[in-house]
Amino acid sequence: MDNETEKFSALRLSEKDSSSIEVEVARELPLTIILNDQELVTLLCSPADLRYLAVGFLFSEGLLRSKDEIKSVIVDDERGVVRVETLEDKESTKDVLFKRIISSGCGRGASFYSAADVTSQKVESQMKISASEIFVLVNEFQHGSDVYLATHGVHSAALCDNKRILVFGNDIGRHNAIDKVFGRCLLEDIPTNDRMIMTSGRISSEILHKVAKRAVPVIVSISAPTNLGVKIADHLGITLVASVRGKRMNVYTHGWRIIPDGK
Repeated sequence: MDNETEKFSALRLSEKDSSSIEVEVARELPLTIILNDQELVTLLCSPADLRYLAVGFLFSEGLLRSKDEIKSVIVDDERGVVRVETLEDKESTKDVLFKRIISSGCGRGASFYSAADVTSQKVESQMKISASEIFVLVNEFQHGSDVYLATHGVHSAALCDNKRILVFGNDIGRHNAIDKVFGRCLLEDIPTNDRMIMTSGRISSEILHKVAKRAVPVIVSISAPTNLGVKIADHLGITLVASVRGKRMNVYTHGWRIIPDGK
C-alpha cells in the first residue's frame, strides 16, 4: 500500500477547536498506454497493478481479444508508461488512436467503442445467487481495501463466485478498478462466466459494456445505477443489483438470478 498513498499535514477544524493532523491521501498517476509504438491514451489512475490496468483497458475497448494476441507488456513505473506489443499490427486502432487525458472520478472515462459493438452480446448464464450470499460478500468487499480504509479516496472492484472474492482491484477511478480485475483475469486465465462483478462505483452504461464483454451475468454495487445502465443491463441479460446497504438491496433487472432469503 506504500506506493498508493502519501501522507500530508492538515489542519482539522471543528465547531469547538482545531488541531494539526497527518492524513493519508491516495496517490494519482498519469499512465500512458502505448500499443504497438502508437500512443493510445493517458489515464489518471492509482500507481498499482498497471500491467493489469493496461491489458484490461485494451480488452474492454475491443483492441485485444485474447491473451494469445499479446507479444509483450512492459511497465515503466517511473515514467508512468505501459507498452503493449501484439503479435500482429492492430489495423482497427488507426481509426481511434488519439492522445487524450481522462478524468477518472466522474464522467465516462476513456472510451473508443461504439455502443453498437457490444449491445448484441447477450449474457445467457443460468447462474443464481442468494440474497444472503450477496450480503456476506458485500460486507467482505467493503472491508477488503486497505487503501480505501486509509484514505477513503479510491474505488474497488472484485470478481466473486457465490462464496468468495476471487480477484480484487483498487483505483481512484471506478472504470480503472474494473479494468484491473479483468486484466488480471485475462492474463492469468481466470474465468469470468457464471461469476459476479462487485463495484463500489456508480453503474453506468460503459461499466455494463465492460462487464458484457467478459460475459459476466451479475453486477452488484453499493452505489446506484444510471437509467442507461439499467436499460443496457436489461437488454444484455445482466442482473443489476445496486444500493446494497446492510440487509437491503435493489434488484433492477433479471431478478430471477437472485434467490430471496428463506427460499
